[in-house]
Amino acid sequence: MSDRVRVDREGPVALVCLTRAQQHNGMDFRMLDAVRRAARLLRKDRQVRAVIIHGEGPSFCAGLDVKSVLGNPGSAAVGLASLFSPGRNRFQEWSMAWREVPAPVIAAIHGNCFGAGLQLALGADIRLATPDARLAVMEVKWGLVPDMGGAALLRELVPIDVAKELAMTGRIVSGTEAHALKLVTRVTEAPLEQARALAAEIATRSPDAVAAAKFLLQASWHAGEAEALAAERQWQRRVIGGRNQRIAVRRNAPRSPEQPELPFVPRRIGS
Repeated sequence: MSDRVRVDREGPVALVCLTRAQQHNGMDFRMLDAVRRAARLLRKDRQVRAVIIHGEGPSFCAGLDVKSVLGNPGSAAVGLASLFSPGRNRFQEWSMAWREVPAPVIAAIHGNCFGAGLQLALGADIRLATPDARLAVMEVKWGLVPDMGGAALLRELVPIDVAKELAMTGRIVSGTEAHALKLVTRVTEAPLEQARALAAEIATRSPDAVAAAKFLLQASWHAGEAEALAAERQWQRRVIGGRNQRIAVRRNAPRSPEQPELPFVPRRIGS
């Protein structure tokens, strides 16, 4: 879809690939906007059952391409102005837009995953990383605070003292340590292959139930008990009795070996 991001389809799975391999997939403004466009397009695609984000070359995403950004004063000024926006800005959509995709988003992490790269990974639902991947909340190196959704996303994964240490030091942690800190879901030597296998497993479930589970947990995780239970009731009402829920019941019923498995219909929940 651009020279910064490629979106491929493998059946019901969409693979979003960052394609600035020679720059370790450093984020410039063109990549920022290409990633946002990809999220918007996939949000509307009812055939997509899972999304995998990965990077070409030696790294997942080494963070902001500072030289490129500073070399474009006009765009840098627009970026600075976005800090005064009363709502979510262009940079925060880099990670937060993936929360609105009504399908699981899996980040396959290898090499460097710094700053903006880490925030992109945090915007995914599940993170698979190589043991020797290098992850860091890098903004303090440039005299900045975690941004691009980092503060909103870190709080779901790590205790506040861990988040403060990472944000105040910019310390690089391995994939193995990131797993111990709960920054990543699983460590594997082959994150892209494992992401494909996980996506295939999820694709055997009702796409409406999967989307509803994602939105329910996001809404309820930091809500009070009453709000969490209300969200549970709301999303159960959305799926119960629907066509895909009825298909799920039939798929679990006994059937003869000659009888084919009933396929799910396109997702109803979501954009």
